[in-house]
Amino acid sequence: MPFPQTVLPGVALSAAVALGAFGIDRAQAALLGRNWFDTLVVAILAGSLIRTLWRPPERYGAGLTFSAKTLLEIGVVLLGATTSATAIYAAGLPMLLAIVTVVAISIPASYALGRLLGLEPKLATLIACGNSICGNSAIAAVAPVIGAKGEDVAASVGFTAVLGILTVLLLPVLAAAMGFSDARFGILAGLTVYAVPQVVAATSAASLVALHTGTIVKLTRVLMLGPVCVLAALVNRGGAGKGPRLGEMVPWFIVGFVGLMAARTAGIVPDGASEASAVGAHALTAVSMAALGLGVDLRALRKAGGPASLAAGGSLLLLAGLAIVAILLVG
Repeated sequence: MPFPQTVLPGVALSAAVALGAFGIDRAQAALLGRNWFDTLVVAILAGSLIRTLWRPPERYGAGLTFSAKTLLEIGVVLLGATTSATAIYAAGLPMLLAIVTVVAISIPASYALGRLLGLEPKLATLIACGNSICGNSAIAAVAPVIGAKGEDVAASVGFTAVLGILTVLLLPVLAAAMGFSDARFGILAGLTVYAVPQVVAATSAASLVALHTGTIVKLTRVLMLGPVCVLAALVNRGGAGKGPRLGEMVPWFIVGFVGLMAARTAGIVPDGASEASAVGAHALTAVSMAALGLGVDLRALRKAGGPASLAAGGSLLLLAGLAIVAILLVG
């Protein structure tokens, strides 16, 4: 752990950018009636814009690194206290198998599509995991496991943000065109939309059945984040020529996430503590996204533009197709 005086400037700068992102988030809700861009997206984009116009002096470096990595890992741990495995039982075994199958097929297929389009392995991994599980949260959790660069994180978050908005707008139209019931629409939203708030936005106008079903399916899908991170750690560490240690295969924050999730499921973590953990995780992740943005010059992202856009869009279409097949099979 670096000394506080070493990391304080960078942490303070990241926190200031994150605070501004929260302010923009509130302004969106007040002026537009909807949060079109999530706080995490605003934080990383604002940080990247600042970095493009101004390069932080060297004294900010340690704090930016600490914020982008350690604070992010702590945030992932806190997410465990907000997730209960009872969502699995609520969804039922057939739907659970459908969710696992969709994610299990979508990630490698999306990765293969990204590689086919010429993306670097780490960027292809982030886009595949972000699309297949839970958007920004999955990108934020997987990035430190595979050692992704800030440019890769910023690019994948940016594409996820744009596609997330399009998904929320177009999904109700698709469900209506296919004649889906409210329950099936909820399942489609839960399997396709990136973030829980976006699932709420997409389904709340339909009915309580769509909202409730979509939220349960989405939360169950989020539970795939832990196993995927562990698998990513195994794949990323396994090619070094020597056998990885347990601590390298399973990062400490994934162990913490699973432990707190188990405690939440067992009722050890009360509702108040779970809500506080959710707030803390969101705040720490926003600071981390701001720090990542502050390390990214937007002009460098142009190299990833076309192929990454095609990979992200193709991955989303693949995920939607798999979700529709799963709905038709499960019934």
